[in-house]
Amino acid sequence: MKKICVLLAVVVLALTAAAATVSSVNAKVDKIRQRLVPDKRTTLWDVKTDHSDGVITVKGIVADEYTKSELEKAFKGERRVKVDVKVGETIQPTKKRWAIVKLSVATLRCEPKHSAEIATQAVMGTPVKVLDDDDDWYRVQMPDHYIAWVPASSLTFHNEDDMQQWQHTERYIVTAYDSRLTTTPGGDETVSDLVLGCLLEYRGEQEGWVHLVTPDGRDGWAEKGVVANFATWRKQPLDINLVERTARRMMGSGYLWGGTSTKVTDCSGLMKISYFASGVILQRDASQQALTGEKIADWHNCELGDLLFFGNSKTGRVTHVGMYLRNGKYIHCSGQVKINSLEPGASDYLYSPLSISRVKTQVGKPGIIRVENHQWY
Repeated sequence: MKKICVLLAVVVLALTAAAATVSSVNAKVDKIRQRLVPDKRTTLWDVKTDHSDGVITVKGIVADEYTKSELEKAFKGERRVKVDVKVGETIQPTKKRWAIVKLSVATLRCEPKHSAEIATQAVMGTPVKVLDDDDDWYRVQMPDHYIAWVPASSLTFHNEDDMQQWQHTERYIVTAYDSRLTTTPGGDETVSDLVLGCLLEYRGEQEGWVHLVTPDGRDGWAEKGVVANFATWRKQPLDINLVERTARRMMGSGYLWGGTSTKVTDCSGLMKISYFASGVILQRDASQQALTGEKIADWHNCELGDLLFFGNSKTGRVTHVGMYLRNGKYIHCSGQVKINSLEPGASDYLYSPLSISRVKTQVGKPGIIRVENHQWY
């Protein structure tokens, strides 16, 4: 009996030691993540630990070779720990390291399945970097650096040379709120619906109509008044009045978590759409947008186009964003796109801001980049 008790004690101690080792490995991994990957929404980090047959394996995918080397260095010399980490994008074959969105609006999700939470959206012609795949789903990085999963059916795949060729192709961008690409000039048969920001290749013109081709090779015609030459469009200076007009065009439309198009949007998506109309790419989420721009201390000093951030006043956590208009009014998407007041005594008062950011003075600074200067376009 005594021998059995001793044996059980040894087993318990071994299991406890193993658990402590797994715990210490996880602690080291998390410390590296906090140092190198402060925001997993924009930097690839999918690392887990697995304990089997007395060996703890640190495995997964990271953004770059440096992060991989830091993980390897952290566990160098530890015989019971194995690091099996790959670098995203290098996993993909050369011909699939880049892709272009081929649908008018593609929905990207937090996990590689249709039932997963919506993370964001991307419109036709958006270039994305391919990082990883899971069956028919691909983890991609957007021009705003946001990372999410999208089905293969939403993309056309390309290698580096293809992308450079596409960048030098004459392209047109949709500047209207929404439109259609039809089989013939003025025809009823639709090739694809189009929304603000869709980017297509140019093939020619005919009496007020422009011949365009989608990223997957479908060709059709769009009214000349709903598109613009991309090379000219992206050189435009930031026009805050255009930003305002774009936001107001969406008045009354509904709310969709992760929505980032003129079809339907969420609060930060509305800000992104509005500024993109004037050639500026903002960060994806409200909490990310709040870290950018020139800080304004008091809303009474706001100017048209300033971003107002709302949330928990005790923790400072940002959960919502709107855009300042004039006279204490702001436009935002909360249930629907609508206008409310910052004046506490007003009948349409709703929320007081935690912080305010001015975008127009900070274009070109981190998190606020002109399409013209984005290497992917």
